[in-house]
Amino acid sequence: MKIGDTVSVLDDALSGVVTAMQNGRVTIVSPDGFEFDFMAHELVVIDDSLSMHELTAMDVATVISEKEGPDRRKSPLKKSKKRKEHVLEVDLHIHHLIPSTKGLSNFDILNIQMAEAQRQLDRAIGNRWQSVVFIHGVGEGVLREELYTLFRRYENIEFFDADYQKYGLGATEIYIYQNG
Repeated sequence: MKIGDTVSVLDDALSGVVTAMQNGRVTIVSPDGFEFDFMAHELVVIDDSLSMHELTAMDVATVISEKEGPDRRKSPLKKSKKRKEHVLEVDLHIHHLIPSTKGLSNFDILNIQMAEAQRQLDRAIGNRWQSVVFIHGVGEGVLREELYTLFRRYENIEFFDADYQKYGLGATEIYIYQNG
């Protein structure tokens, strides 16, 4: 160790540049400009190829990782079934699906809505999303009942009224149980 070396304190998140050495005591100046005295055996020389900025960043990262404990960042998170990873909202109001309903019967409109519902359901299952909210409106309940018939065809789907405060009575939420 010599004057001008970059050193790090062994038992502290502190580093600096050696400015003086006398009788086994070493004076260092931290990146913040503070002077500290340590015994030589309490310091370790850091490779000069690291800048003080990099050294300080490393010290901060080391302190943070020590505070976090044994590598918690890599431990897998346990997923609660109540936690919704991705909620897809599908608005099945016909004016959201096509520009004009001119010349279409109610049967045609229902078929367009059901085709979109099926497409979005397949997309959600394919992307392994857990929840989808189908906004069908209140109306006479024909679309809602057709959706329920569609959902009953799947063993891995549970459906229920969506959040009343957010959607009112005109939406159904499905939960898709994932295999594995």
